[in-house]
Amino acid sequence: MYLKRSIKTLYICIVQVDYNAIYYNKVVFMKNISILILIVISLLFLTVSLYGQRFRFALVTDLHVTKDSLAYNDLKRTVEQINNTSDISFVLVTGDITEEGDRESLYKAKSLLDKLKVKYYIISGNHETKWSESGSTDFGHIFGSERFKFQYNGYTFLGFATGPIIRMMDGHVAPQDVAWLEKEFSSAKPDEPFILVTHYPLQDGDVDNWYEVTDVARKYNVKVVLGGHYHSNKLLSYDGIPGILNRSNLRDKADNLGGYSIYDITGDSIIVYEQKIGQEIRKWGNYSLKKEYYTADNSLYKRPSDSVNQIYPQVHRKWMAEIGRTIYSSPVLYEKNIYVGDDAGFLTCLSLKDGKKIWDFKSGNRIVGTPAANNGIIVFGSADKNIYGLDASSGKLVWKYPAKEAVLGAVTIDNNIAYIGAGDHTMRALDIKTGKLVWEYSNVKGYIETRPLIYQGKLIFGAWDTNMYALDMHTGRLLWTWNNGLPRMHFSPAAVWPVAAYGKVFFSAPDRVLTAVNAETGKTVWRTNESTVRETIGLSADGTRIYSKTMQDSVVCYSAIVDEPKKIWSVNVSYGYDHAPSMPVEKDNVVFGSTKNGLIFALDAKNGTVLWKYKIGNSLINTVVPLNGTECLFTSSEGIVGIISNKK
Repeated sequence: MYLKRSIKTLYICIVQVDYNAIYYNKVVFMKNISILILIVISLLFLTVSLYGQRFRFALVTDLHVTKDSLAYNDLKRTVEQINNTSDISFVLVTGDITEEGDRESLYKAKSLLDKLKVKYYIISGNHETKWSESGSTDFGHIFGSERFKFQYNGYTFLGFATGPIIRMMDGHVAPQDVAWLEKEFSSAKPDEPFILVTHYPLQDGDVDNWYEVTDVARKYNVKVVLGGHYHSNKLLSYDGIPGILNRSNLRDKADNLGGYSIYDITGDSIIVYEQKIGQEIRKWGNYSLKKEYYTADNSLYKRPSDSVNQIYPQVHRKWMAEIGRTIYSSPVLYEKNIYVGDDAGFLTCLSLKDGKKIWDFKSGNRIVGTPAANNGIIVFGSADKNIYGLDASSGKLVWKYPAKEAVLGAVTIDNNIAYIGAGDHTMRALDIKTGKLVWEYSNVKGYIETRPLIYQGKLIFGAWDTNMYALDMHTGRLLWTWNNGLPRMHFSPAAVWPVAAYGKVFFSAPDRVLTAVNAETGKTVWRTNESTVRETIGLSADGTRIYSKTMQDSVVCYSAIVDEPKKIWSVNVSYGYDHAPSMPVEKDNVVFGSTKNGLIFALDAKNGTVLWKYKIGNSLINTVVPLNGTECLFTSSEGIVGIISNKK
């Protein structure tokens, strides 16, 4: 397009040469030729300059491909139309490639994307990271990386994941990714223009630590942040940095057409168009590339408030240790030591007294499930497809047992047998001394991430297949299954750690229903959606009450004794919207709980009275471990381990 304009200008210059002068005067002729050559050279330089500043690319997001859905056809048409568009330089694919994060769907999407005639650059979305039998490792293996960097016509594009990994929480940019961004920014040429590519919008309510990214980015020449997640076209501002969200690739309800976005980078603007399949493009937004939209002054932008800490001044941090890597598992306390698994695959042993590191052990990939320790052995699973048994004192490897897929489940140990589920749809029982297999049950239909419950000789657990299972804990024989009757795996009772009392197993799930089933038969005793709970459950020390967080502000308590849903109390804790699978835990008549946005709270177990609240940061606090009625041990997805104390 730009080359055509230059050729047209060159043609005008040629036809305007004074041919009479050329014919009658050779000197004039030579002068005109010289001028003409200079004009041609100048126009060529101008053309190269203009072309270096202007280019066009496509952005495809929120594909939601499954093994058998219309989403596949929408993507197929998109690839075909992009291939028939001559001026597309490259394609950005910005997350939620699949609906369920499974390997088959990822490969299916890749088989289509690989048909693009231009290069594409891809990042994951929450559907690849939250629901993933591989512990969110398949994406990097299949597409080559979990982030990207490339340069085009003077612009540097940086794409990175915004999580979350396995846990239901807000989006989260891992500490190692924030460090990578800062390294890329600081090593660039002065004033080098950047375009960031994410899935989630970098704002409060979407990414819990958005400010860690924007505080770094605003020091540099970031022009815009591109992404998806909302399935709609929106212009936003991320602490002043221009943001553009894009429509889903899925067909819309209005005209049943799939689509994507087209971007033009000009000398002074970034312009975005909606491209519906088979229709003309429609411009809907733009930002200036010359205007200064933001400043490096952090004080001008909203930040999370920890003002709640001033209401309860007696509550304080006894100590805190920064691991420096995201933590998605709860801490384990064993013989005055603390054990923590993290996103980089380290199991770290810390002193309970002061949080100082004693040792660490590196597995081959992230640790998601909470470990367990007994009889001198700490057992945990890793997304590297292995189950490990380490000497709890030294951290030395005692044994390693291979699974077929990532091991995501939390560990339960009883009578020197460790029970742990994995991404290969298998529950295993292993001897903690030798690592030898006692039994395995491989007929689970979905992957396992929960901590299994032992009750009345049964091993009880949920999986991402809408089922709850009960096995004979000694043989692994299936005793019963329970199903919620919903077709989508996203409603499975799979993340909750079930509890049991008075012959009943209690759990909650993303269907927002609190459920009690008969522990002997697996038959439903009662179900209630009165309180809008989700994936959290806790049991009182005497086994008479169950606790659960609702999705908005409150904690509820129900009777575990009667065979009907009987609410004992409900209290407004004012934590806002919450859907994190962190379990309420009682110790010394105090119920401890935590949220997706860094809050830890303590309630009177008898009546629900709020005793205190304390805000650690703004990211997920995993299920806490009470030490007594006044202190609890915690881990945060921000990479922090610590003890909160209500002692003076």
